[in-house]
Amino acid sequence: MKEQKLHDQLQDVPGAPLQRKSFLKYTAISGAAMFIGLESCKKDNKNPNPSPSTTDVGSGDTGILNFAYALEQLEAAFYTMVSASFYAGITTDEQTILTDIMYHEVLHRNFFKAALGTSAIGTLQFDFSSVDFTSRASVLNTAKALEETGVSAYNGAGAYITNPDYLTLAGKIVSVEARHAAAIRDLLNPKSGDFAGDDVVNPASGLDFSRTPNSTTGGPSIVATANRFLTTKISATKLP
Repeated sequence: MKEQKLHDQLQDVPGAPLQRKSFLKYTAISGAAMFIGLESCKKDNKNPNPSPSTTDVGSGDTGILNFAYALEQLEAAFYTMVSASFYAGITTDEQTILTDIMYHEVLHRNFFKAALGTSAIGTLQFDFSSVDFTSRASVLNTAKALEETGVSAYNGAGAYITNPDYLTLAGKIVSVEARHAAAIRDLLNPKSGDFAGDDVVNPASGLDFSRTPNSTTGGPSIVATANRFLTTKISATKLP
C-alpha cells in the first residue's frame, strides 16, 4: 500500500544514521544559503511595485497536508534565520533549545514535502522584516506566535484528515510542536506555569484549543497570521 510505504519511510527518517553534529553542519551550510535567499527576498520586497503570487493549498487530505507544509516551511525558515545569527546575550541553554527546534522544523518540512510528492505546493518566499532578529523579545514572541498557531492548526485539521497514516503522522508532529510552544513560553516567563496557560489550554476541558485555517474566532485566521510572514501568500479556500 502506497500510504503504508510512505509511513514507513517517514518513520525511518528520525532514526537515520545522521549524527547531530553532521546534521548541524549540513543545516549550517544549507541555512546559510537559505539566509542569503531570505535576505534577497527582503531586498525584493523593497520593490515599489511588488506583485506577490498567491498559492492555494488545495482540498481534502492533499490540501490539509499542503497547509501544514506551508506552516512548516515558514517555521523552518524562521528558525534557520534565528540560528544563522543568534540575538545578543543569548544563553547556551536558549541557543540549544532554538537549534533543536530548528532541527525538528526542518525535518517536519521535509516530511510533508516527501508525503506530498508532486502534489506539493512550491517553495514559499518569506518576509521577516517585522522581526528584529537582534532582539530576544522579538525573536521569542514571534516563535511563540508561530508555534501556538501551528498547534491550533494541527488540532483543527485532525478532524478532516481521512487517511489514517497521515493522521498518525500529524498527531506525532503536533505533539512536538506543543513541546516547542511550551519551551518558548517558559523562556519568556520562566517557572511561571505559563507553559500551559488558559489562553492555549481550555481550563474547562483541559484540552488544547483548535482552529481551522480560515476561522477568525479569537483573532486573525491562521492563514492571515501565516501571510504576515510570507511574500508568497497562501490561501485555503477549499478547506474549512
